[in-house]
Amino acid sequence: MVLLNVDGIECRYGSVKILENISLSVKEGDFVGILGPNGSGKTTLLKSISRVLKPYKGTILLNKDDIYSLPGREVAKQLAVVPQDSSIGFSFLALDVVLMGRNPHMSRFQLESTKDLSVARRVMELTNTWQLAERSINELSGGEKQRVIIARALAQEPRVLLLDEPMTHLDIINQLEIMDLVKDLCSKQGLIVLAVFHDLNLAARYCNLAVLLKGGKVFSTGPLDDVLTSDSIKSVFRVDAMVQRHLVTNSLYVVPMSRMKSPSVKKCSIHLICGAGTGTALMKILLEEGYTVTAGVLNVLDTDFETAEFLKIPVTT
Repeated sequence: MVLLNVDGIECRYGSVKILENISLSVKEGDFVGILGPNGSGKTTLLKSISRVLKPYKGTILLNKDDIYSLPGREVAKQLAVVPQDSSIGFSFLALDVVLMGRNPHMSRFQLESTKDLSVARRVMELTNTWQLAERSINELSGGEKQRVIIARALAQEPRVLLLDEPMTHLDIINQLEIMDLVKDLCSKQGLIVLAVFHDLNLAARYCNLAVLLKGGKVFSTGPLDDVLTSDSIKSVFRVDAMVQRHLVTNSLYVVPMSRMKSPSVKKCSIHLICGAGTGTALMKILLEEGYTVTAGVLNVLDTDFETAEFLKIPVTT
């Protein structure tokens, strides 16, 4: 069983401490979302795991071996990275870029084998890039280039995949296709995925575990339901948000709330009769206007009840 352990690492850029006492353990099939505001250390954590930035303290173990004691080629056979931005200096064909992912499996001066070409074609078909094989990488759109880079990472046939904001340049259909593919690899092939997300709803849809960072430290870690809560989002992002479970996808989804205005208090109290989501927007508007609001009668499974509970509105159920 492939197992990745990060044990008490501390990372610095010069004398500036970026991460402190970060620990996590993941096993085959885990899809881990790395969450947190800008500057919380998300990318630094991935750099440390990918051997770009050696921890000042602590260890990172891949199958009980210190990842920094292993030869680079051996690490590359097991771990692949999709960075935020990939700059390709020369006008390689997209197929050639994907074949670069086969380098760890080839000896020096060895040409690509039939197997290498087969793997490259397979991952390009999976990422919907095979039709781009003969085009220059520098002629592709940002989204097309990102899918080629993801194909290159998959061509390494890794057991651990690190994604640093992988959906930045992709439109919604490509986001869903790539994330469905990665999730499928987790489920069927036991791939370990650690991905940095800014989109909490995308993380909630695909991840089973999450690490929430704040100020370079772990604020919360564990199953997604335990980490992605209204209280934790408010503490880390300083944003009020409703966290609900979607009736169709059964995944959590986050509804961020704009900061409420400072109302001028009105004497009038309003009781809102609503249901099935009809009162959700009105509750916030009335509170912002300074009214004292109550609501009901509402079923406790109603979305209006969840809104009232979140906004601390007294409700009859």
